[in-house]
Amino acid sequence: MTDKTIAPVGIRLSTDIEHRPDRPSPYRARVRWFDLTTKRRQSMSEGKETEDEAQDWLDAIIKAAQAGLTPSLATMKLAEYGDANMELALRGLELKTRDPYLSGWRLRVVPALGHLAVRMITHGVVDRAVQNWTADEHSRSTVKNTIAVPVRVMEQAVRDRIITVNPARVTGWQKLYKQAKDELRDPRALALPDWETLIHLADTLIAASHDQYRGWGDVVLFAACTAARIGEISGCRVGDIDTRQWIWTVRRQTTPAPGGLTDKGTKGKQARKVPIIKENRPRVAQRILSAGPDPDARLFTGPRGGRISTAVLRDATHWDDVVTKLGYEHLRRHDLQHTGLTWLADAGVPVHVLRRIAIHGSLITTQRYLHPDIHKTSACYAPRAPCRARSWSPADTVKRGGPQLVPKNDRGAVSDTSDTAPDLRLFRVGTTGFEPATP
Repeated sequence: MTDKTIAPVGIRLSTDIEHRPDRPSPYRARVRWFDLTTKRRQSMSEGKETEDEAQDWLDAIIKAAQAGLTPSLATMKLAEYGDANMELALRGLELKTRDPYLSGWRLRVVPALGHLAVRMITHGVVDRAVQNWTADEHSRSTVKNTIAVPVRVMEQAVRDRIITVNPARVTGWQKLYKQAKDELRDPRALALPDWETLIHLADTLIAASHDQYRGWGDVVLFAACTAARIGEISGCRVGDIDTRQWIWTVRRQTTPAPGGLTDKGTKGKQARKVPIIKENRPRVAQRILSAGPDPDARLFTGPRGGRISTAVLRDATHWDDVVTKLGYEHLRRHDLQHTGLTWLADAGVPVHVLRRIAIHGSLITTQRYLHPDIHKTSACYAPRAPCRARSWSPADTVKRGGPQLVPKNDRGAVSDTSDTAPDLRLFRVGTTGFEPATP
């Protein structure tokens, strides 16, 4: 049981609302009651912007008291309740199962739901959190272990009579992974058709954001043109961009961590080089000028100069509402990678280079982005007609370089002895297209 004592049904409460015009929340709702355990009079108050909100808060407290809950227990946050009852909620689990459960609780559940009162959590709130975790490309097993913890914690809340139904028991979320798997069989279908469509999407997202911050549009354009993840874009520094050959060396990514966002190494812990297409170079140059001479300055930041993430971009631009209105319901933040890989493939980037850019484990996955016409595929991967403005040549990429420095965390960089800049000299081998030359 929780360390909070359950009060008798029908506990007597004294309530009042005080108006304090000099406060940001001028209406203070206060409730007082007699604690039978400590034999002392307790009180709790909360400021509200309107008198109706203050009265609604009091009504919820009164309703909980009629069910036998003290105000302190009825308003307890999920993070506080889970920490107080975690041992009881996880009883019976093997030790090797507890670690991934607790990691999911700390890294995903608490940041997403921990600030909400237990009685305020609904099926819709949990379902939205699960969709966000899948959109952030967490694996099926990670999401499964993450959901299991709030299910157990909320089940304990049901036994403690704080709630009557467990809202964490969501169903159907695994269909999202099946849908994503089916879509990846034809990833070209998920790409935006042309440059004008991308510009229209970026402008619409800017218009939907607060103060119409143009930086959000620059992030969207950069993501779609480089097939990069939002975390990698957030970790991009001025010194990572070679403006002579227009090559971006991806060295780090910004990801959520306990205490906020943090920088760490790229996926696979290897730096890689990505070409910047001509259409996006003026915007990148403007971002470099705005960032100043410091090579460690971030190229893309929020309106207040802070680091960005997938969730920050989604909330700031009202992403879900915008893409639905434009008819791109399937388009999530990371789905811009499909557009970038498709455009780079159509512009002539060799398949082995494209694989390094996408960090695909299998070459078959990368080949799905190539044009289905084998004649065009073997003829230097000729670009599509709508993409005539996009062009890229292997000569735009630097020759083989030495070891790159890949930061693992905020403490500094570590040496990465892998080759991060492959030799891009090409020669024909039969009809299979281009292959890397022998060094």
